[in-house]
Amino acid sequence: MRTARATAAAAVTAAIGVGAAAVVAGRLASDAALKAPPGRPLPTEPRLTVHATEPGRITLTRDLASLHPGRYGLTGDGVHAVVGPVLDGVQHTADTVVRRLERVTHGSLRTGAKVWLTPQVHIGDPRSALGLDHADIDIPGELGSLPAWFLPGARDTWVITVHGLGTTREHPMVVMEFLHRARIPVLDLAYRQDLGAPRAPDGLRHLGETEWRDVDAAIRYAVRYGARKVILHGWSTGAAMALHAAARSGVRDRISGLVLDSPVLDPEATLRALAEARRAPRILLPLAVRAARGRTGAAADGQRLRPDGEPVTVPTLLLHGPADTVAPFAASRGFARRNADRVNLHTVADAPHGAMWNADPARYEETLRRFLTALV
Repeated sequence: MRTARATAAAAVTAAIGVGAAAVVAGRLASDAALKAPPGRPLPTEPRLTVHATEPGRITLTRDLASLHPGRYGLTGDGVHAVVGPVLDGVQHTADTVVRRLERVTHGSLRTGAKVWLTPQVHIGDPRSALGLDHADIDIPGELGSLPAWFLPGARDTWVITVHGLGTTREHPMVVMEFLHRARIPVLDLAYRQDLGAPRAPDGLRHLGETEWRDVDAAIRYAVRYGARKVILHGWSTGAAMALHAAARSGVRDRISGLVLDSPVLDPEATLRALAEARRAPRILLPLAVRAARGRTGAAADGQRLRPDGEPVTVPTLLLHGPADTVAPFAASRGFARRNADRVNLHTVADAPHGAMWNADPARYEETLRRFLTALV
């Protein structure tokens, strides 16, 4: 009898141990999204080695990432540079690729250094990076003051820009020169969990489900200081925040349009993708999603606030592409189909998450110009 009881007790203990280990593993996997530090590459972005540099050229590890078309930031520990397209007709080994090196913004590129491509081309602030005058302002938010940059313009419709996963408020600087030429005021927001912004009560990111309230605060600020209407331009989870705000803000009647770049419309798919990129075993991916639900207070029955379930009542430009491994393109395609009267989908080929501008800046800006012309 004692032997049977001991065996049963050992089995229960082992089961509890396995269960606890699975929960811990699930929490660690969910950290890839819920604790993604701003300004650090997402786990989907591979590390590349710098093999050589010379004036106007850089040789990197050959990878799908290093072959992406367009213009990107290149970042690593203590270094930031800007690279342009892959250079054809340049001699290189089979395991490398040569891109145009536009400039080294910070630090130095050493042979052997580990770097990542990022959609964040500029660092600093609009004045130091682009020569654009701006004001550093603080927006009263739900959790405290939210730092933001305001770039003045002659029009009375403002664009509020909201960055997403793996980037900071420096990312929207890619469109600031374009918006400045169009004489559109820009309010570029840092929100909870960003550097200099308030910390979320639980210390976690909620993929837009709570952060949208900071966008609401930015809309109220813009209206208070002269905006007749606003257009929300969000990337990644910033696009999800824009959708939530457009549906739920008490001042949503002031929103005249949405620009959604690589929107996170299916948060659970994004959680799975980031957990998998962190090499979480496939068997643990459902646990990562469940852990994220529990940690963010989402309902256990899966009734999360899905951005693609929010009603779309204003003209919306959606820019996305099939190469996105973080926010599935299929969700954007379905969202556009369900809201065909309001949503205009522009597909961008071969662009990673949040990098629709980077893949083809000229086409992106022309698409944006045509959309904004009717709204400002």
